[in-house]
Amino acid sequence: MTGSKPEQPDSPPKHLHIGAINPFALVEAILGRKVDWNEAATARVLSSILQTDYEELFDMRFKSILYAGTRLNDRGDQAELIPAKDMHTLTERDLVTPDFSKVEKLGDLGHMGLKDLDNMRVKHALMSNGNLRLTLEQRTVGKTLCSSEMTRTLRELCTPFRLNEKEEWTPPNGSWADIGGCYHQDPATFSNPVQGAASNSWLVAALMSVAWSDPSVIKHCTRRHSSSSSCGHEDSSHKTRDCSLSVKLHSKGGDNDASTTTVTVNCELPTNNSSSLLMYCRPSSMSSMAPTHMIRTWGGDLWPALYEKAFAAWLTGSHSSSAASTATAPGGGTSRSSEHPDLTQTAHGDPIKAMAQLTDKNPQYFFTSARRGADLLGLVRTHCVNQSTVFPTVAWTKPSDEKFRGCTLVGNMAYSVLGWAAPQERKQYIVLRHPWGVTEPEGMTSYPGVVARVDAKFWPPVQLVDEQGAGVFAIETGYFKEYFAGMGVAK
Repeated sequence: MTGSKPEQPDSPPKHLHIGAINPFALVEAILGRKVDWNEAATARVLSSILQTDYEELFDMRFKSILYAGTRLNDRGDQAELIPAKDMHTLTERDLVTPDFSKVEKLGDLGHMGLKDLDNMRVKHALMSNGNLRLTLEQRTVGKTLCSSEMTRTLRELCTPFRLNEKEEWTPPNGSWADIGGCYHQDPATFSNPVQGAASNSWLVAALMSVAWSDPSVIKHCTRRHSSSSSCGHEDSSHKTRDCSLSVKLHSKGGDNDASTTTVTVNCELPTNNSSSLLMYCRPSSMSSMAPTHMIRTWGGDLWPALYEKAFAAWLTGSHSSSAASTATAPGGGTSRSSEHPDLTQTAHGDPIKAMAQLTDKNPQYFFTSARRGADLLGLVRTHCVNQSTVFPTVAWTKPSDEKFRGCTLVGNMAYSVLGWAAPQERKQYIVLRHPWGVTEPEGMTSYPGVVARVDAKFWPPVQLVDEQGAGVFAIETGYFKEYFAGMGVAK
């Protein structure tokens, strides 16, 4: 920041629809088993299951399923919600692959429904051993999953658009399980929030930023009494304890808001029927664990999942409180149970306002377009002590950029700003955490100006994030301006 005068915040945006679905959690929910989030080969699994080339999953211009329910506006500089009438459910017949076995020359493609070959987009072209191999983009012949077209399962799993609003929401192949007694609390275990199969990075990043800058603000679940029930599993001798979370959420107006009130939720959470994995927001200690006996060995605190549940109940007016709001859910319906709110109704929102809703502080917005990289670094530094933020801070990316080719930098995504680093005299970095709790393996995707893995030599506070510093990376200040549309603080 130049001079001694502090940066003045910009006028709050009228609508921010930030959020992309965590593809790792989404694929786990579809397959019903754990996948290795840190393995390079997992990229092929994501691409196959989500029917999209890996490098096109993370940019809004390709309309990938990760942006279900949103699209680029006409200017191409911001996400907007897709109206419910424009959301379509695909059937098995829609997804049948045409038979191209009889194609012998290019002209035959016209008989298969591929028209206007001269203007068809070529995605890849490769000459190998005298053979020209072309990959053509053609969606009219064989439909694939996209942000406005998906199967019924995916529609119910990861979007707020209900096909039957009269039924209480439960995710496909999922059940509400009371897991309050199915984990042991280890004070040494970190439990940072990791996003699940809903497109609510705005909320998960806000939770992390608040917990990072002032841990005392975050409330943890409380145990109430013992019971003899088992965790919904076979060992009836295992004692459980009912638990709950009570948190006060503050009205700040606009979208994704409700009356100021205290919301109380229990420890019933959606788990996958096949794997027992949590399907939505979960503690980071769970995300890295092996699939065997998952329900028995969860470590850390469940607060991330319970905050997500409380927010969903609050936004939909389904919590039990005299001050409860009757807000309409983003998908047009309402949640009908305070114990089983529709978690997908937290899709797409404003991460800066979310930090204010959690803390009752004032949201301040700073857009990158009118500022230099040095100004943005100075803004971060003014909210830090010992290179770590002491005010909750979040940044969000632009919706589309040719550099968004992997899961480290994702379009229309919210990231927690943890601090700044200067490991070299000439280079200074802004340190961020990915709400998915993961960055790509080294060498898989390159991003100019990005350090994909941060250690204690680079930035000493990383040891306080978690044992592996999962999801923490750094961006040179000049490149931060290129990737990010804005940032904000709650103070």
